[in-house]
Amino acid sequence: MIPSLPAERAADRPFDPPPALRALPPLSRMRYPDGHEGWLATGHAVVRDVLADRRFSSRTDLRHIPIEGLNGSTDPAPPGALISLDPPDHTRYRRLLAGKFTTRRMRLLSDRVRAFTEERLDAMAEQDGPVDLVAALAFPVPAQMIGELLGIPHAERAEFEERSAPLFRLGATRDELQATTGVLFAYLAGLVARKREDPTDDLLSDLVHTDLTDQELVMIAFLLLGAGLDTTSNMIGMGAFALLANPDQLAVLRSEPGSVTGAVEELMRYLSVVPVLVRTALEDVELHGETVKAGEAVTVSIPAANHDPAKFPDPDRLDLRRSANGHVGFGHGIHQCLGQQLARVELEVVLSALFSRFPDLRLAVPPEQVPLRTDMVVYGVHELPVDWKE
Repeated sequence: MIPSLPAERAADRPFDPPPALRALPPLSRMRYPDGHEGWLATGHAVVRDVLADRRFSSRTDLRHIPIEGLNGSTDPAPPGALISLDPPDHTRYRRLLAGKFTTRRMRLLSDRVRAFTEERLDAMAEQDGPVDLVAALAFPVPAQMIGELLGIPHAERAEFEERSAPLFRLGATRDELQATTGVLFAYLAGLVARKREDPTDDLLSDLVHTDLTDQELVMIAFLLLGAGLDTTSNMIGMGAFALLANPDQLAVLRSEPGSVTGAVEELMRYLSVVPVLVRTALEDVELHGETVKAGEAVTVSIPAANHDPAKFPDPDRLDLRRSANGHVGFGHGIHQCLGQQLARVELEVVLSALFSRFPDLRLAVPPEQVPLRTDMVVYGVHELPVDWKE
C-alpha cells in the first residue's frame, strides 16, 4: 500500500515525472489523504483503459482527493459542471458544446491568436533587459483567447484574469476558494445577463439561445476558464523552457517549420502539466489482473503514463521527431479536453512565432534557478526569465 501519491519531481530533472513513480507497477494500491484505500495507475495502458471505461465515474460526490492540500469539492456537481458528470447528463452538455466549437469559430480564434501573439512579441522587442516570458507571452495569449471565446469585453479582461488567479494555487483554503469562485460566479452571471440582452459573436452568446439555464451557463463559462487558461499558459511557458533547455530539439523546430505540429504533441507528452485525474469504480472491475471494488477511487498519473517506456521508448528524452500518438496529455475517453484544438493552435502559433522572431532567445538564468510551480495544481513555471541581446 503506497502511503500517498508520489508527487515531488527531482529538482535537477524538472521535465520528468516524480522519480518515486518509476519503481511502481502499472497499478498499485494507494492510501488517500482522507484515509480511503484506492488505487494509483501509472502504466499507459492502464490509464487509457480507466479513462475510456464508463464503469469508472467522474462524479465529485464519489471522489476521493489524492493530493494533500488540494481542497477540491466532494459535493454533488451542480448543473453544467460537465467534467464532473457521467452520462446521460454529461452527454447532453458535451454534445451541445461540441457543436459550438465550429470550424468557423476556430478559424477566427486562430487568426486572433496570431494577431495577439504578434502584438505581445512587438511589446517584448521594445524591452531592454531580461523579460519574464510568462508575464509577457505565456499567460496573456491564453487569457486573451478565453476572453474572445466567452465574449468578455476588452476593458474587463485584466481584472477578470486577476480575479481568476487564486483558483490555480495549491494549498488555497476552502474559504479562499469559495471567495474567489463567488466573485467569479457573480461576474459571469452578469456577463450571461448581458449576453441575453445583447448577444455578440462568441460562444457564450451562442449558448444563451439554447435551453440552458443561467446557472448552467455560468458553470460552463467557469469550467471553460479553468480548463483553457492555466493549462495552456503553463504548456507555453514549460514548452519554451524545455526547448531552450534542449537546444538540439530547438534546432529541429527552427530548421523544419513543418515539425511544429508534431512538436506540440511531443511537448504535450513530455511535459504533462496536469498531474492526475481521478475516477471511481461504479461496480467491481477487473483491471490488469487486479479487482477494483465498487466505490474505490483510481487516480491516474498523466506524467507517468506519458513517460511509460512500454509505450514511448526513451521517454525522458524530448524528441520532436517522435510520433507521440496516443499520449494522454489531453486526457482520454468521453472527458477528453473539449478545447484541445484551440490549445494546439495556441501552442503552435506562439512557440513557432517566438523562436522565429527571437532567433537568439536564451534563458537569462541557469535552468536550476527557474522557479517551478510545485505549489500549484497545474505544473509549470512561475517565471521564465529570457533574453536575446548581448
